[in-house]
Amino acid sequence: MNGLPLLSLLILMPAVGAALVWLWPGRAARVIALLAALASLGGALAVVAVFDGARPDFQLVEKLPWIPTLGIHYLVGVDGISLLFLPATALLFAAVVLASWTSVHTLPRLYYSLLLVLEAATLGIFCALDTVLFFLFWEATLVPLYFLVSLWGSGPHRRHAAMKYTLVMLAGGLPLLFGFVILAFGAATDGALVFDLPSLLAAPLPGGAQTLLFMLLLVGFGVKLPLFPLHTWLPLLAMEGPAAVAAVVTGLKLGAYGLIRFAVPLAPDAARELHWLLAALGVAGILFGAAAAMAQTNLRRMLGYASLSHVGLVVLGIASFNLPGLQGAVLQLLNFSLASGGLFLLASHLHHRIGSTDVANLGGAARGMPLLASLFLLYGLAGLGLPGTSGFPAELLILVSAFERHAGAGLAALLGTILGAAYFLGLYRRAFFGPATRPGVREAADLRPRELWPALIFALLLIGFGLWPAPLLDLVRPAAEAWLTRLG
Repeated sequence: MNGLPLLSLLILMPAVGAALVWLWPGRAARVIALLAALASLGGALAVVAVFDGARPDFQLVEKLPWIPTLGIHYLVGVDGISLLFLPATALLFAAVVLASWTSVHTLPRLYYSLLLVLEAATLGIFCALDTVLFFLFWEATLVPLYFLVSLWGSGPHRRHAAMKYTLVMLAGGLPLLFGFVILAFGAATDGALVFDLPSLLAAPLPGGAQTLLFMLLLVGFGVKLPLFPLHTWLPLLAMEGPAAVAAVVTGLKLGAYGLIRFAVPLAPDAARELHWLLAALGVAGILFGAAAAMAQTNLRRMLGYASLSHVGLVVLGIASFNLPGLQGAVLQLLNFSLASGGLFLLASHLHHRIGSTDVANLGGAARGMPLLASLFLLYGLAGLGLPGTSGFPAELLILVSAFERHAGAGLAALLGTILGAAYFLGLYRRAFFGPATRPGVREAADLRPRELWPALIFALLLIGFGLWPAPLLDLVRPAAEAWLTRLG
């Protein structure tokens, strides 16, 4: 470890903020949380600034003995694939803190400390290069999410949603842990177990063991993605949990990152043989999510199913196993952080003002909230891949790669895009246009400056990277080419 430990400081910042929240009165909790989130954003941008985009290897690596007897280390680092998720995560959490500014009145110190712990664990997931350390951060997200949903959820079944999410994720963690143990024993030399990712990548398992490993990791990460049919927790969480917290769950596709970082490169032979399975799961998610979203009458539930459809497109890009597909998948994941996360944040503002996100209670919302309605439309169109937004180059790359490898799946993805326009624009029209007949809608205030500024930043990034995606793609390219080289 040389120089300033930027990644460790980045992970530590929100954790320290979570502790500092308890040293001041409850009314100061949100200020401290915002400062900690902004400090994390500054740290993430510092990491991007010192990163050498021409190198494909892991950079800013920090390695310290953690459990020496088992060969487990505190090992963190980033490459071009994981780098951009750090500022995306920090920006989204800062926006979530601002979105919760006036809506959290019960136990504010506990709420903001849990939110910051969740941010620290999420940043750790993107930085961890030791499988045990990764698993620790992965499981550490469950505790804050359980309490955030069960205590501050907006639906009558929020405790059920929190319990279901936690139990499903714990079940998904078992195959992950089993897979990492198989890896450690399979790569062992002279009886010393191996848990660090660079060493595991250099010594892949034999064919039969790779198939078992790939299936274990696919199930473990597929639960979090979620892959169809492991998705049942997502619409429930979207409806019952706090909309601001749902922005984190849907905006940051940790399961997709796990597939890219661990499942495919650690079992390359099995991944190539089972590419059809990945493609089929992606197509199933695209079509089922889009069809289910068309049947919804609530914005939040619609967004939950839309998230399932969108993540199916990412899986299809990964399954193409070519450079455009992987670049498109990473760019689409970054697009989701802004578009999907932003949609849920705006839904949170709607719910806070009107008390509902059901279309029957929202007719004519654009009359009193034109800024909110305009930004909601922009985010939704970015999620659909409108030219001029960051969703367009991402979807274009994925579709081109899909047609190259799985022509039928590419056609299904195009159909999913058409269905996506149908469900979003149809529900948007009913929710935001027409006469405002309900007093709550007519009297609702538009976005306040505290809510507007992060929303505008999201919008500028969506448009900016849509018009000029080259800087993002250039950062991803060297690591993506190295990733593809491991697949042979």
